[in-house]
Amino acid sequence: MRERDILESIGNTPLFRLSKVVSGLKGVSVWVKAEYFNPSGSVKDRAARAMILDGIRSGKLTKEKIIIDATSGNTGISYAMIGAALGYKVTLCLPQNANIERKRILRAYNAEIIETDPMQSSDGAQIVAKKIAEEEPDKYFYPDQYNNAQNWKAHYETTAMEIWDQTANKITHFIAGMGTSGTFTGTSRRIKELNPSVKAIVVQPDSPLHGIEGMKHMATTVIPGIYDQSIADGQIDVATEDAQGMTLRLVREEGLFVGISSGANVCAALQLASSLPEGSVVVTILCDSGLRYLSDELWDRGKT
Repeated sequence: MRERDILESIGNTPLFRLSKVVSGLKGVSVWVKAEYFNPSGSVKDRAARAMILDGIRSGKLTKEKIIIDATSGNTGISYAMIGAALGYKVTLCLPQNANIERKRILRAYNAEIIETDPMQSSDGAQIVAKKIAEEEPDKYFYPDQYNNAQNWKAHYETTAMEIWDQTANKITHFIAGMGTSGTFTGTSRRIKELNPSVKAIVVQPDSPLHGIEGMKHMATTVIPGIYDQSIADGQIDVATEDAQGMTLRLVREEGLFVGISSGANVCAALQLASSLPEGSVVVTILCDSGLRYLSDELWDRGKT
């Protein structure tokens, strides 16, 4: 039997068809790509692997350097996992108000955490990470996930092709929220090349002050350099309360224990699906596991 390392286990995640929360839809199927099956527990493993391996290939990342980047949590955990597996030190700039689960996971991987101004969210973390990397370029390797083309290319080369094959080429709509925008940009770009009639819809929080961790309200934040707005065929805004409600429904009705951004994606996917003709096939992303949000009081709510 051929030996496999942990990086080889990234990707090839399952695609599930929703059955309970879609009641009322006629002739339209909604499918979810379960990215929490990746080894560190989120969709960000794909981009982190691509950026780190590209750094190694280019010679920009050597064993003497420390991987540093800004993160709201998930990409940082992916960096930390890969760093542990490959023998690289990892330093992460993380907003101080990131939840305790993310910080504990990062410390378990032995990553160094630099907590940044919570009022500046991930934008502030980016400023700090960039400043540190620029001041000591010989000490740090800075992937810069918000502006690194390897981020979206990871999804162009893997996520999109998996969805294409798993739907037997029948996908008609791809819909997903954005943090760095890598998942949306790369997946949409490739699927549209395979079938130009496929529509790509972005999901965003409905206000700047929201509780959908990992998802950006683009109108009030620093736009990632890798985001290509021309790919989007439409946008659906989701309220935090609706995202939370759907997250509870997913675990209690579908058995899918996922995070709040996944709930937002499914909430928007159902809204989209309700307006589509029979035969439409909608695919969205389950970004990470609900295990990363156990300290949230959401799980203590009564039955939905």
